[in-house]
Parts: sequence; structure tokens; C-alpha cells
Amino acid sequence: MPGDATPETVKKGDGDVQQRLTYPRIVPVGLNGFLVQFSGGLNEASNRAALAFKAAIDQQAWYGIEETSSTLASSFLRFDTAALTHSQMRARLTELLEQHDWYQAALPRGRRLFMIPCAFDAANGPQLSHAAELAGMDRATAIQSLTAAPLRVMAIGYAPGQPYAGELPPAWDIPRMEHVNPKVPGGALVVAIRQVIIFAADNPTGWRHIGQTAFQCFRPQQPDNPFALRPGDELQFQSVSAEQLFNLKSQDHSGDGGAVIRAL
Repeated sequence: MPGDATPETVKKGDGDVQQRLTYPRIVPVGLNGFLVQFSGGLNEASNRAALAFKAAIDQQAWYGIEETSSTLASSFLRFDTAALTHSQMRARLTELLEQHDWYQAALPRGRRLFMIPCAFDAANGPQLSHAAELAGMDRATAIQSLTAAPLRVMAIGYAPGQPYAGELPPAWDIPRMEHVNPKVPGGALVVAIRQVIIFAADNPTGWRHIGQTAFQCFRPQQPDNPFALRPGDELQFQSVSAEQLFNLKSQDHSGDGGAVIRAL
């Protein structure tokens, strides 16, 4: 297979039993789905593969496909079993996998860069200092690191339209908190395990609240396109003052929160 299969050791259960898994692998899901897994954990190459393979399935326009999506390191499809048998669907997926090295595939077309204003002051980023300490930085260096480069929207999940973006530099491989924040507001920027999330709505979280945007990820008032972001889009945060964020919330009613959007 192009792009040599990647073996990974996965620990199972509470004991020392380990299993060698080879990726990519095709796994049945329920009665009418398949998951194509590119890794047992998150990395740039497996996320690239998941996004590109999902786009390739869409381009095939196979009769009987009812749904496709991508996760951090997998592509999923659901199909009509009256149109395709499981063996036929698996054969098509296997053939498509063998056509490319998906770990080095081009990212899907139609991606966008969102330059999003974010306030990192103590009131809007109440846990930034602690997160920065865990990452081995002072507050100013942490802000510089968080805003230095675009981050890919690797998946949408947990709440409608909510992006998981990354990867941050290795220093940001910090754990989730032991205790849950009872509520962070919509538009909050939170961090853990080399990823950031912009919260789509007020919700509890075990990730640290490090900044605040006025960006609305979920826009139910736009039923034709309620999710502002798509997997493969990129986010770059721009540091603004608390006053500037307040003005954006007051003046920008588009949901973009002052973001500048460019095609990639």
C-alpha cells in the first residue's frame, strides 16, 4: 500500500496485554458504517490523511453513501446496505486507500484562514497564567506562542460547530484539569494536549480557559450553514485588549467577532 502501513502498540485494559495494530485499518461501525483509522492517536499526518480521505470519498460520489465525516485521525462513512453489501463497500475503501499515500496527501480544497481577535487579559483568560506555567513559559511568552502561527481545525465535535484546533508546539502538551470548570462562556478559548477549542456555547470543561473571543462557532439563525468552521480550516489568534473585545461584541453582529477570513 502506498505510504507503508504504520504499526502501533496499543495497551488494552488494566493489565500488560498489548496489541500491535497496523494503520490504516478499516473497522466496521454498527450495521451500516465503516471507520477508516489512520492512527491510534493524534498527529499531523494522520489528521491530514483523515481529511483528505474523507474528501476523496465525497469526490467518488458512490451510489448508496448516506453520510461522511472525519475525526481527529479517522474517516467515517455510512451507507445504504440495500445498495451496497459490506464486502463491496470494504473493497471500494481498500482500493481507494491503495491509490495514494494519504499521510502526505494534499489537504482538501475550499479551506479558509480565520484571523480571530482574542483577549488574553486576566479577566478573559483566567487560567492562562497556570497553563503557561505548565508549558514552561511566562504569560507574555505564552500569548506570543498561542498567536504565532495558524492552527488547523482538526475536527468538529462535542458541541455543534465546536472546533478542535492544533497542533500547538510540544510545550503545550499539558494535561486536562483534575477538576471541571463548571462553566466557561461561549467564545472562550481553552487549551490542553497541544490543542485549543473555541467554545460554541456556555459549557463545563476540563480544559483551561486561557482567552476569550467574540467568535460564534454555532449559528442556528443560519439554518443553511449553521457551522462557521469546517475541518481543514485554519485559525490564527490575534491578541486584543479587553476593551477591544468589548467593542467587537457590541459592534459586530455577524458572528465573526471581528475575524478576517481568507481563502487558502
